[in-house]
Amino acid sequence: MTTLTISPASGHAQAETYTGHAAVAAQLQAIGVEFEHWQADRELADDADQATVLAAYREAIDALNARYGFRSIDVVSLTPDHPDAATLRNKFLAEHTHADFEVRFFVAGSGLFYLHVGERVYMVLCERGDLISVPAHTTHWFDMGTRPFFKCIRFFTTPDGWVGEFTGSEIATHFPDFDSYVAQLA
Repeated sequence: MTTLTISPASGHAQAETYTGHAAVAAQLQAIGVEFEHWQADRELADDADQATVLAAYREAIDALNARYGFRSIDVVSLTPDHPDAATLRNKFLAEHTHADFEVRFFVAGSGLFYLHVGERVYMVLCERGDLISVPAHTTHWFDMGTRPFFKCIRFFTTPDGWVGEFTGSEIATHFPDFDSYVAQLA
């Protein structure tokens, strides 16, 4: 289930947890993060290719693209048996920012975004149907877990695509990783 946990950036003290798209979206809107839920036009097979995925969400993609003028839209997929899964996971675990906003739509599977805003960390468990748009220059990191499974549509307004500017902070080590977070929710 889509879940948001807001914790002090120190990693200590009581955290607030929200579930359900409306509650999560309301909390994220307060920090300038767009959060939506989309429905596919049709059921998709686990091995659906990029063209099939984009066709299934064409209407929503076109509406979002009309608002922001994306220069690149693609589909990324990762499964536990991918030979570079651990390397790819580690790439996103350190706190970083982007000069552009980061928009992801989860077609399948799940992933955990950590947004470090002010003195708080917002842990957003995104699942199938969730679209998250992290504003430019927002410090954050992402964890897909030790056995990643997700398929996402990625949207970019810059031709370079994903370019991270790492902060050097160790904050990510003070928060539960994807696997621990999901286990706590069970």
